[in-house]
Parts: sequence; C-alpha cells; structure tokens
Amino acid sequence: MKNEEMALLFSEATPYIQKYHGKTVVIKYGGNAMVNETLKQAVMNDLVTLTLLGVRVVLVHGGGPAIDQMLKKLGLESRFVGGLRYTDAPTMAVVQQVLAGQVNKDLVALLKGRGVGLCGMDGHTLICERKTAPDGSHLGYVGEVRQVRTTLLEHLLADQFIPVVATVGMDKNGTPYNVNADTAAAAIAVALGAQKLISMTDIAGVLRDPNDEDTLIHEIELGELPALEADGTVSGGMLPKLEGLARVVRAGVKEAVIIDGRVPHALLLELFSDRGSGTLLYEKKEDA
Repeated sequence: MKNEEMALLFSEATPYIQKYHGKTVVIKYGGNAMVNETLKQAVMNDLVTLTLLGVRVVLVHGGGPAIDQMLKKLGLESRFVGGLRYTDAPTMAVVQQVLAGQVNKDLVALLKGRGVGLCGMDGHTLICERKTAPDGSHLGYVGEVRQVRTTLLEHLLADQFIPVVATVGMDKNGTPYNVNADTAAAAIAVALGAQKLISMTDIAGVLRDPNDEDTLIHEIELGELPALEADGTVSGGMLPKLEGLARVVRAGVKEAVIIDGRVPHALLLELFSDRGSGTLLYEKKEDA
C-alpha cells in the first residue's frame, strides 16, 4: 500500500474510530467460518485491534460444526426443529462440553491474553427457561433467555478484557440449557446497551436467491420481515438470526448487521469504512 493510500484509509476510518470509542459492540461468531483456522486467527486479531482502539468488545460464539462432529463420533443424531437444535440430555452434555470447553478455550487462546472465556452459567449471566418450537413441539433442553445479568461482563469490559461467551445458560435451579447463539447475542447486546450487534456467519447476508450471492439484500426495514418470511426468503437457520436482529433494533440498540465471516477483515470493513458489509436491519422512524 502506498503512503497516500494508507493516509486515505486512516482518514476514512477516523470518524468511525471516534464513533465506536468507549462504546460496546457485541459480536456473534459462528458457522463454518469458525472452521477455517486462518480466518479465525484474522478475526481474533481484529478483535484485539478493536480493544486497543477503545472499543468494548463482547464475543458470543456458537460451534455447530464442532458439536455435529462430536455427536457423530458418539453415534448421536443431529436434529433441528425450526432452525434450532433439538437437545435431549445426551446432546446437552455434548453441547456443554464442546461449547464451554473446546471451542471457547480455542478462541480465548487466540486473543493474545485479552480474552476471558466463560459461558452463560458463569455469574448466572444467562438465566433461561425451557423453550418450545413455534408449533408447540418439544425441543428438549433448549433455553429461552429470560434475563441477562451483566455484572461479570461489565467487570471484564472495564478492565479491557474481551469476554468470550459460550451460549450455555441455566435456569434458577441450575439446569443447563442450550441457547441459540444469535438470540443469546441479541439478549446480551440489549442488556449492555450496545452500540452495535454484529452477526458473523458463513454467508454473505440475507439472499433473495440462496444460490446467488449477487442477490444480497443490503438493508431490511423491520416492516418487510413478515413478507420475506412468508415467501421463504428468510427461513431455516436464518429465522433466529433475523429475530435476534429485530429484537435488538426494537429494544434500542442502534445498529444490527449480518456480515460474511469468510471475508478477511470483514469486521473492520463494517465498522471503520464507508462501504460497510452484509445485511443491515433497521427500523424506520416516523417523522416527528
């Protein structure tokens, strides 16, 4: 990069650095983007960069591929209902082991001493109740977040650590629950009063044609969601993602976006460039 190009880059980024300095950004990281070790390292480096620039970063992660792999090794079935993993007792044990153990600590190890790994059970951060599918069917030990206690997160953020949150919550009796990472990240963003929620996944964003990334929908107003669900544009695993984004926007988090975690430095491009990335969900405000 020439000196002039670098100067232009920093000039473009400066107002965005000012915008996010001292603000909280919740980042949900999941999908097959986590499998690529080179990309994973780049994402973790970007998170450290954000922290050094004064951004309060919370990383909320999934780990579906790792869970699927372990279930297969144990001869257990992977089953989904309405985009959510059916979680019986043996599956719950695997989820807790893989998410709060292997996946969580692998991410912490890449954060150069800035990361602190925890799950929603620590500090009773994610308080849950049993969730049922929209059609009323049983989902096993799948949790609906009823409360987020932010004390532990706030202490870590105040000391410039990056909380790395595995989405295993529990009810008031101590029973563990598997919590969808998108909905958990949304609940945490609302509870912390975050400036932005970013969902990093392994697709470009919301596509009108799932086989054509050129059909990316760059922006969705909340009022458009029912029609997109009705015509099948938003379905399967994308449903909880969009539900999470809609929730945080309605609850006052200023910005919510899905970006492609397979693109190197997509996180920095979204936060610090005019171009941005992915699909932004917003709420149209009526004129006063």
